[in-house]
Amino acid sequence: MHLIKNIIFAKNWIVVKIDNIELPDFPLLLAPMEDVSDPPFRALCKEQGADVVYTEFVSSEGLIRNAAKSTMKLDIYEKERPVGIQIFGANLDSMLQTIDIVEKSNPDIIDINFGCPVKKVVSKGAGAGILKDIDLMVKLTAEMVKRTHLPITVKTRLGWDHESIKIVEVAERLQDVGCKAISIHGRTRAQMYKGKATWAPIAEVKNNPRMHIPVFGNGDVSSPERALEMRDVYGLDGCMIGRATIGNPWFFKQIKHFFDTGNHLPPISMQERVDAARRHLQMAIDWKGEKLGVFETRRHYTNYFRGIPHFKEYRMKMVTSDDSKDVFAAFDEVLDKFSSFQFA
Repeated sequence: MHLIKNIIFAKNWIVVKIDNIELPDFPLLLAPMEDVSDPPFRALCKEQGADVVYTEFVSSEGLIRNAAKSTMKLDIYEKERPVGIQIFGANLDSMLQTIDIVEKSNPDIIDINFGCPVKKVVSKGAGAGILKDIDLMVKLTAEMVKRTHLPITVKTRLGWDHESIKIVEVAERLQDVGCKAISIHGRTRAQMYKGKATWAPIAEVKNNPRMHIPVFGNGDVSSPERALEMRDVYGLDGCMIGRATIGNPWFFKQIKHFFDTGNHLPPISMQERVDAARRHLQMAIDWKGEKLGVFETRRHYTNYFRGIPHFKEYRMKMVTSDDSKDVFAAFDEVLDKFSSFQFA
């Protein structure tokens, strides 16, 4: 664990607040992930200790055109709260219209995506594309804050590339126009998801004496130890977790257990894994129908059952079948054949 020199953290171990939303000390946030952070998965993560969950990111242009895929992403449920709806776009009029639409779903938070590095988003000036125009980024945030009574938060990256990192200034400007919390991924857009996330610049944001809104870290929180490092070494207010939760909704519980005891939670049993996979698939089918429910849940199965030897045959059944009956049958086969398997 490397240390940050010459930084005296202003961290006070008190309740974290996003506007008037009170959260526990060092809250754990489920990141918005396309085709992952849907209601079924958010429900599982919430049950396992996620303190705030975010929807998949929603296109402002898709919403104002009433595109079915975009409007469906606005579905939220009481058991998820506090829940944030994340939107992306670069056109002010579209983003303001989107605020009006999103408010009708009654989320607790509206989050702006200023960090997605995907080319199809960036090419339109949205997501991380806006990191090339910080003035526009601040203007969009300011106008959206004025448009709604709901707290506006931002998720972004360190900068467009290594030469353009101005995240301390950017975060301060966003706070000054009314942003109520900021989540920062420790990579630039140029890095995409390659290399290691750098948390020191995020700590500099937190250590800025003018900052008073929560500063959440994101990127490479892959173990309870890494979450503890983000809290105790880098002094951040909480962490937003993405890829490490895919097929592993227990990750939030594992982190909290480690924080409380200093020990790792015992491995999740085969029965628990199969039960979660079955519930996940059934909830996905109930929400989005058989075809999409089966297809979009596939990405979780490798992690649900990671570590089982000679598992390829069963994994292939789970990720190639278009019939949920076959997938449920594969779950039963796995439980029957590997019931005594002990996960590490």
